[in-house]
Amino acid sequence: MKRVVVLCGGIGSERDVSLVSGAAVTKALNEAGYDATMFKVGEDVGALVAALTPKPDAVFNALHGRYGEDGTVQGLLELVGVPYTHSGVLASALAMNKLTAKRLFRDAGIRCAEHVVVSRDDILKGDVMRRPYVIKPFNEGSSVGVRLVFEDTEDLRMSDADWPFGEAVMVERYIPGREITVAVMGERALGVTEIRPQNGFYDYQAKYTEGRARHLVPAPMHPDAYAEAMDFAVRAHRSLGCRGVSRADMRYDDTMGEPGQVYILEVNTQPGMTPLSLVPELAAHNNISFAELVAWMVENAACDA
Repeated sequence: MKRVVVLCGGIGSERDVSLVSGAAVTKALNEAGYDATMFKVGEDVGALVAALTPKPDAVFNALHGRYGEDGTVQGLLELVGVPYTHSGVLASALAMNKLTAKRLFRDAGIRCAEHVVVSRDDILKGDVMRRPYVIKPFNEGSSVGVRLVFEDTEDLRMSDADWPFGEAVMVERYIPGREITVAVMGERALGVTEIRPQNGFYDYQAKYTEGRARHLVPAPMHPDAYAEAMDFAVRAHRSLGCRGVSRADMRYDDTMGEPGQVYILEVNTQPGMTPLSLVPELAAHNNISFAELVAWMVENAACDA
């Protein structure tokens, strides 16, 4: 019986979501015949190393956001020499850095929204591009800190209390239309989901609160655009050097009719594994149960070193 340690929690803004993912994954792995235990990661690195002693057969990385998704914990696991799920150090770091990721996407022929990186002071001085646009932290996930700036938006507070994400700010042209996402498992796109949030924006609350968003699987969109979204997701996965499972978040601009244009926003190398999460939903659409999905991820765990 393989022994698996499931890492969850962390010290970033997505700790609570990661704990839910970790609990669901641990339960499913035990039901699938693994000896899985959950470890809640905190600031004590020594405790984390101790949890990996003796070495387990694999680590399921259920951490989200900074430190768990940006290559940091992956580097530690490489040093310890334990196979782990999801992407390695480089791919994780590249995906979390929004500017670098977009450069790689464009090189791979993937359509991206116009964007610039500016300082907080630049934001306060006035619009850095024509409205509407989107303000994003440089290296956060789950829509943490994302703000929409429309024609009538007046309050752009950027103090340390209002914006605890550093000096660099990503500003991206707002793409009208629909929110879609594509899961990639290995080298295969599992399908496209359309997300329809209640309040018009798929923010942190909509992602992790039941009833705040509808998921349409498969997305009701033109076949050509559907195929393009699938192709973009696989190309993005490859361009970053991802392995295991990833999820590409996109916008589909069909405001001028279908087929519209698909734009990639970002790739999540540690997609959520909560009961509301999108990847398990798309896996189920392909007749892959949650237990089968996480077991596949464990069996394809690797240590790049």
